[in-house]
Amino acid sequence: QVQLVESGGGLVQAGGSLRLSCAASGSFFSIDPMGWYRQAPGKQRELVATITSAGNTNYADSVKGRFAISRDNHKNTVYLQMNSLKPEDTAVYYCNAYYRSSYSSGLTDCWGQGTQVTVSS
Repeated sequence: QVQLVESGGGLVQAGGSLRLSCAASGSFFSIDPMGWYRQAPGKQRELVATITSAGNTNYADSVKGRFAISRDNHKNTVYLQMNSLKPEDTAVYYCNAYYRSSYSSGLTDCWGQGTQVTVSS
C-alpha cells in the first residue's frame, strides 16, 4: 500500500508563489504517473498537472505558463511550483499517483489528504 503525504500549502497574496510537495511511501514496484488535482468549494475536482517517470508533463490550460510540475524519482516525490497565483487558484490541492505492487500487478491509484491553498486578492 502507498501513502502520499503533501506539504507546502498556505495563504498567499495574488501574484505570489507557493511550492507543494508530495512524498510517496510504502511498498510498491513502480509509481507512475504522479500528479496534482484541485477542488474548489462547490466545484468538481479537476486536473492541475501530471508527470511521468520519464518527465513527460501535462497541464490544465488554466495553469499553463504559471505552474511547473517536477519529480524526484529517487525520492518518489512530486513537486508543484505555483507562480503568479490568482484568487481562482484557491482550492484544496490533492496529490495523486498510480502504482504497481509488483511487476505483474495492475495499476492502483491513491490520493493524498489534500493541502489548502488560499490566494487573497
